[in-house]
Amino acid sequence: MKNSYTDMIKEISTKQLLFHLYLTQIILLTISIILGIILFDSFSEFLNLFKWNDYRILVIGGVAGLAVVILDLVLMKILPSSYYDDGGLNERIFRNRNIFHIAFIAAVVAFCEEVLFRGMIQTHAGLVVSSIIFAIVHYRYLFNWFLFLNIIILSFFIGYLFLLTGNLLVTIFMHFIIDFLLGILIKNRNNEQEGMFNE
Repeated sequence: MKNSYTDMIKEISTKQLLFHLYLTQIILLTISIILGIILFDSFSEFLNLFKWNDYRILVIGGVAGLAVVILDLVLMKILPSSYYDDGGLNERIFRNRNIFHIAFIAAVVAFCEEVLFRGMIQTHAGLVVSSIIFAIVHYRYLFNWFLFLNIIILSFFIGYLFLLTGNLLVTIFMHFIIDFLLGILIKNRNNEQEGMFNE
């Protein structure tokens, strides 16, 4: 099953990968809108989840995002590379993007996923349900026990921070920091490898 998934990733073009990435986010956002209409009494009730004048966006969201990235970098150094093998999807998405496109991808993914999993599901079904669904939706990680465990722990951590702060902007910013910095890391690693081959 993993081999067929990896083969599929190799066969699909980068343009198609990006199309599917954005399509997935549009689907998640559409589900959020439908759930929002059903679950919230008013739009203003949903907007109350966004607290803009909150220092915890930077202090908790930013620091937690940096901590996750630093921990990931340490683990990447000491663990076998197979532990972080997602079939090459993240590398294909980020390796040739410019910094603004990486930031845009990270922002879209962070917003769409956090609105659905924390804003809609967690507020009405709880931390455990939202974290499990979040992990399952990240389908490619099901083929790698370490990445699957990683995504479950991360989801519970993000969910806990939302529980703690009640501010969706904290988790959106944290999610953005993680995806953006790891995207930059993938891009830089790819540039270094290309430089080595060109020498």
